[in-house]
Amino acid sequence: MQKIISIVNQKGGVGKTTTTVNLATALAAIRKKVLIVDLDPQGNASTGLGYSNHDREDNIYDLVIGESNVGACLKKTKIPNLDIIVSTPDLAAAEMDIVQMSDRNFRIKNQFKDLKGYDYVIIDCPPTLGVLTINAMTASHSILIPMQCEFYALEGLSQLMKTFNLVKTNLNRDLSVQGIVMTMYDKRNSLSMMVEKDVRHHFKDKVYTTRIPRNVRISEAPSHGLPVMLYDVNCKGSQAYLQLAKEFLTQESK
Repeated sequence: MQKIISIVNQKGGVGKTTTTVNLATALAAIRKKVLIVDLDPQGNASTGLGYSNHDREDNIYDLVIGESNVGACLKKTKIPNLDIIVSTPDLAAAEMDIVQMSDRNFRIKNQFKDLKGYDYVIIDCPPTLGVLTINAMTASHSILIPMQCEFYALEGLSQLMKTFNLVKTNLNRDLSVQGIVMTMYDKRNSLSMMVEKDVRHHFKDKVYTTRIPRNVRISEAPSHGLPVMLYDVNCKGSQAYLQLAKEFLTQESK
């Protein structure tokens, strides 16, 4: 049975897309069949896997508003076992388009009823807690939270958990927290260690042991239309995401 996971954080620049693309790539490398759903109007996951704005017919916007079906929206990537449903800037208008619909919180869940053949579906959510993110969480089995090691991240995490609890109570009782992954970690910075300590105190074993470091190669890879593991498999960023995938699968097997 496939598992749907939303990568969620309403704060921008915390590594949601980087985590989506590279965790998915690592899972695909060990022959898991994976689908990325790019639900962010910025479309960075699509760009990071080689899709330009000219190659985005039958995209997530078409799916959400009901002008296409999930089968038509599936696209191959350069990576074996990894497919994608691409995004488009038009998705920014989706909230206005679907807010009047009676099933506005279930648009993605209803479309995914016909989705088969994947071990994991990973949704890259926009940096908001609006109707698109709520749709993703309603359709998902769990959420994975990338969290930047900075002071304001803790405040944002509290707000995110309030939204999580509302969705779990009212829309998706089976929703769980897959885990929290610390991103942009700098062991030379005492703030990184302080933030990590606080998060581990509150969320215990939900926080992954693996930390994603600040790494130039991670930043460079999307401009080449590649995950960092294909751009430079030996860099610290690649090795961290490979380790995260191992920890993820160990958690799944329990």
